[in-house]
Amino acid sequence: MLRIDAHHTFQHCDGMTRRDWLRVGALGVGSLTLPNLLRFEASADAPRRVRARSVIMLFLSGGPSHLDMWDLKPDAPEEIRGTFRPISTRVPGIQISEHLPRMAGVMDKCAIVRSMQHASGNHPAATYWMMIGSPMARLAPQVVTMSREDRPHPGAVATQLLPPNPRMPGWVMVPEAISPVGPERPGQHAGFLGAAFDPYRVNSDPNSDVYSPGSLAPGAGVDASRLDARRALLHQVSQHARHLDLTAPAQTLDPYYTRAFDLVSSPAAQRAFDIRAEPPNVRERYGRHIFGQSTLLARRLVEAGVRLVHVNWVRHDNGPGLQGYDSHRDHLEWARTDLLPPTDRAVGALIADLAERNLLDQTLVVVMGEFGRTPRFNVNGGRDHWPNCFSMMLAGGGIRGGQVLGASDRIGAYPTTNPVSPQDVTATLYDLLGIDPHTTIYDLTRRPLALVEGTPVRGLYC
Repeated sequence: MLRIDAHHTFQHCDGMTRRDWLRVGALGVGSLTLPNLLRFEASADAPRRVRARSVIMLFLSGGPSHLDMWDLKPDAPEEIRGTFRPISTRVPGIQISEHLPRMAGVMDKCAIVRSMQHASGNHPAATYWMMIGSPMARLAPQVVTMSREDRPHPGAVATQLLPPNPRMPGWVMVPEAISPVGPERPGQHAGFLGAAFDPYRVNSDPNSDVYSPGSLAPGAGVDASRLDARRALLHQVSQHARHLDLTAPAQTLDPYYTRAFDLVSSPAAQRAFDIRAEPPNVRERYGRHIFGQSTLLARRLVEAGVRLVHVNWVRHDNGPGLQGYDSHRDHLEWARTDLLPPTDRAVGALIADLAERNLLDQTLVVVMGEFGRTPRFNVNGGRDHWPNCFSMMLAGGGIRGGQVLGASDRIGAYPTTNPVSPQDVTATLYDLLGIDPHTTIYDLTRRPLALVEGTPVRGLYC
């Protein structure tokens, strides 16, 4: 964590001193794109090995069916296997769904975990568990929302502990937070780390003609002289605040607004969020769908230096996105027509695009949902919630491609080898970023907690 000692050199958790930061300043803020961050960090003496410098989390809200995507059971009875058939991938011996041909084409760069499991079939609790890497410490009815008592999202942790890019947000959520039945579900902000480490929220459909990333839209910046005046006023307020009690809101106000001023005046940030700058053929490659264009925007953002981009599969039970991956009815038809094609197109394009741009080795891609679906279909032709065994996929950022870790039983109900928990996945993410998973953090009561109670799955990377 960040260490400040009046009698010692100022040093960050990754071993960077004030002299290192002066070297960053010498680069010039305009040059702090992802490639320059990579070159700088490679030259610093870090106590932990850094494999991934950025992360793209693709969250398939609702619970994607492992049995129809990544872990098909062609020899199981029809009420288990359904009608989808496995196809070969670029890696001999690894098969996935026939409706994921683009993912099959990049499987040599990917790893599938077929032995995920946890203990919650409740959407909000399971979403929190998978995003945060810890079970919820409070009750989670379907309408529960985010709280400052919650643990922080990995994006918030990375923003706090890793070197910042002053002209880009630390982490971004696109296109919006998951809120299918009203409140935004827990796990999607900085929790007890405070508002200064919350994500920059796009809250707009990148596929829409009226798409706008808000304050960071090109041409939306405030006149420079007005910004300078507001920044001076902020400084005066901060000086007076030093004489006030250090309440939790006061502690988060200054960095939050300082960062906002820097971002609004940043041409680099405005360019990164301008998805219309992408050639039409590239936009088509990702798919003209809210998820496809959100995934393309994620690539633009990590290329510009954003540490973590969290992309949600949008779902509103009575609006855009409909039931998402929560397919309790007509599961196979919904998956075949509305779910798997745009997912496959976006994920396949992202992995190929990152590889072509020489960014995949440093960018961890995580594709997951909150749980899987039941092995047996229900009476409405749907599959219900199933946290006992499910799959996820990872690529880049040090992940060794062309492998399957773990296995499930003959009907995909329970893991038979190498069970993996959400805690383990989150610990893996931190370890790849060069963050010690056992770093001590403090909640609102100043109680010390381990960053995550999991073990990195080192079998996934060298």
